[in-house]
Amino acid sequence: MSRNMRAFKNILITGGAGFIGCNFIRFLLEKADGFSGRIINLDVLTYAGNSMSLADIEAHYGASRRYFFEHGDICDRAFVESIFKKYDIDTVVHFAAESHVDRSILGPEAFIKTNVMGTFTLLDVARNTWKAADGNIRQDALFHHISTDEVYGSLGDTGFFTEATPYDPRSPYSASKASSDHLAMAYSHTYGLPVTLSNCSNNYGPYQFPEKLIPLMILNMLEGKALPVYGDGKNIRDWLYVEDHNAAVWTIMQKGASGKTYNIGGENEWENIKLLNVLIDIVSKKAGIDADKIRGAITYVKDRPGHDRRYAIDCSKIKRELGWKQTVSFEEGLEHTVDWYLANPSWIENIRSGEYQHWIKRNYGER
Repeated sequence: MSRNMRAFKNILITGGAGFIGCNFIRFLLEKADGFSGRIINLDVLTYAGNSMSLADIEAHYGASRRYFFEHGDICDRAFVESIFKKYDIDTVVHFAAESHVDRSILGPEAFIKTNVMGTFTLLDVARNTWKAADGNIRQDALFHHISTDEVYGSLGDTGFFTEATPYDPRSPYSASKASSDHLAMAYSHTYGLPVTLSNCSNNYGPYQFPEKLIPLMILNMLEGKALPVYGDGKNIRDWLYVEDHNAAVWTIMQKGASGKTYNIGGENEWENIKLLNVLIDIVSKKAGIDADKIRGAITYVKDRPGHDRRYAIDCSKIKRELGWKQTVSFEEGLEHTVDWYLANPSWIENIRSGEYQHWIKRNYGER
């Protein structure tokens, strides 16, 4: 069922204080054509959730009653039910997830809890809330589930992940996301819940938590620290600027067919070591640091367990069927990203010092 005639009134965004979620909220409120509804951001504010990233949004759009923040856990069914009722939720965009592969290797339980049980809770509350008197699910609602290309496993030197590629997750993180994907589609096929799903390649851009590759390397370069590279540095990822991802999600919400999956990719493959060298040149130029000195800090470290060799997305379906395309080149996106980190030292310091967590507790309390 196409959704191109659908009005979005009350959108629940889970994980909206995280990297992609906060950028998506900004996109909806500032750039999404035709959106005039309300956004309800539900986030438990774990270590990677930083509501300070949306302080200006809350001040401006909160005053006009278009943005609301709710501090809570997607696994807390009673709380989720109260949010659906309080705001008359008709749309869910589900970003909330534990997402760092290394952390999933060290502590997989949190990933199962949030990514599997949290997704189940949201789906089941949506199913019950959107059930009409005749037992059928209202079809003017929408549950959009955000996933990753990591569920497909690892590619060889050639080929691409398509929507028909069998799932083959290799880490606790990707296994938990694969589980959540299957749950979302099961709710679509079993109960008739209007669900769309997107699997996206690696995102980069402003507001990304510093443990991720690109911001970690930028900040380590600026601070003269080592630049750790796993294995031989030749693992390949397909990179996409976060705003292009957000435009793709909005396109799927408007035009995507219920019960369908859409791959979102950058068509932009880079070996980690080659990406790092491009990033070094950009940081060197913009920060006035000698590039050779930065390169001298590259340190090859033991590869992580289950490290997939190559990801590459075939995103021809969303281009062909829905008319989306990338608009930001990799070099342009990297320059925007470096500029943002250079211009926002206080945001970085609040992350590094943990002050953002104290700010969260002062403003929202414990949960």
